[in-house]
Amino acid sequence: MGEDMSDGHEHNGHEHVPSRQRRRFPGISSRTYEHPADRSALVALRKLSGFDTVFKALSGLLPERSLRLLFLSDSVRVSDQQFAHLNVMLRDACYILDLEKVPPMYVNQDPQPNAMCIGLDEPIIVVTTGLVELLDEEEMRAVVGHEVGHALSGHSVYRTILLFLTSLAVRVAWIPLGNLAIMAIVTGLREWFRKSELSADRAGLLVGQDLQASMRGLMKIAGGNHLHEMNVDAFLAQAEEYEAGGDLRDSVLKILNVLPRSHPFTTVRAAELKKWAESRDYQRIMDGHYPRRDEDKDTSVRDSWRESANHYGTHVKSSKDPLMKLVTDLAGGAGDLGDRVRRGFGGFTGPSAKPSQGPESGPSDPSGDDRPPSDGS
Repeated sequence: MGEDMSDGHEHNGHEHVPSRQRRRFPGISSRTYEHPADRSALVALRKLSGFDTVFKALSGLLPERSLRLLFLSDSVRVSDQQFAHLNVMLRDACYILDLEKVPPMYVNQDPQPNAMCIGLDEPIIVVTTGLVELLDEEEMRAVVGHEVGHALSGHSVYRTILLFLTSLAVRVAWIPLGNLAIMAIVTGLREWFRKSELSADRAGLLVGQDLQASMRGLMKIAGGNHLHEMNVDAFLAQAEEYEAGGDLRDSVLKILNVLPRSHPFTTVRAAELKKWAESRDYQRIMDGHYPRRDEDKDTSVRDSWRESANHYGTHVKSSKDPLMKLVTDLAGGAGDLGDRVRRGFGGFTGPSAKPSQGPESGPSDPSGDDRPPSDGS
C-alpha cells in the first residue's frame, strides 16, 4: 500500500520537508505511469539481450562527459547551499517515487522555460532560470517530479542519443543520403520522445499530487506568467477544438507541425493528463495498488504490445480528428466514403448527408450524422 509522508524525517538518505503530506509509493515500477506506447517500446528494448550494452558502447562517441563538465563549469548545481528549495523538491520527488540515488540537478541561465533529464551512465537533471522564475512552488514540484520520472524510466539514455543525433544531422546535412538516414532515426526517436513526455507528466502528478498545479504549469509554459488572464476549462477546450477542428488538410498539417517537435502540444498534454487523473488507474495507484519494479523482469512483451495496440484502437475509434474518423470509416466500410472522396477533402469537414437512393428515398436525416456511435468520450 502507499504510505503517507511525515514532516521532518529522513528516509533512505532523502531528507524531505514537504509543504503538505503526500502519498509515497515504495518500490513503484515506472510501468505504473508510463504511456502505453512509451511503455511497450521500453519493455521491448529492455528485453533485447545486450541492447543497453550496445547503446552505452556508443558513449565513446557521445559527448556525455563534455555535457557533464559543461553544466558543472557553467551552471549552478542544486544543493543545500544553492537553490535549496529545489534541492528539497528533488529529494522529496525521489522519496515519493522511491528512487534511491538522487540525480544531480543544475540550474542553467536561459530565459526560455525548459527542463531535461539526460545522461548515459547516470541521469542528470537541468532546469533553466526561465522555468524557475515562471513557476510557483507547487507547479515546480510537478516539473521536478516529471524529470525524476524520466530518470526512473531510464529515458535519459535514449534522450541523450536523440540530442546527439539531432546535432549530427545538422553537421552532415550536406551529405544527402547520410542526412536522410540519420533523420529517419531522429524522427522515430522523436515520436517515442513525445510519448515519454506524456509518461513523465503522469510521474509529475504522482509527485505533486495536485492536478490544478500541473494544469497551471502547462498553461504558463504555453502563455507565460499571466494566470489572471487564463482559464483551465478554456485551455482544455482548445485541445478539444484542436483535435476535432478542420478537415483532412488540417489533419495532415497537424502531423507535419508535430514531426519536428520534441514535446507534444501543451494543450494536448493538459488534456491527456486530466483524462488520466480522472481514470480508475490513477485512483488505484493513489490507493496503493500499482506494479512493483521487482516484478519488471516478469513483464510480458506481448502483453505490453497488446495493451498499446488496444490503447491506439480505442483512441482512433473515439477521436474526433477528421483523419482518425476516416480510418474508422475505412475499417467499418462506411457507405458514403466514396462520395466523400469524390467531393475531396472538404467532404471530411463535418457530417455529410447520406447519398440519395432514388426517387423512392425519403429526405436524409436532418442531423446528417452518419458517423459511428460514440463510446461516450
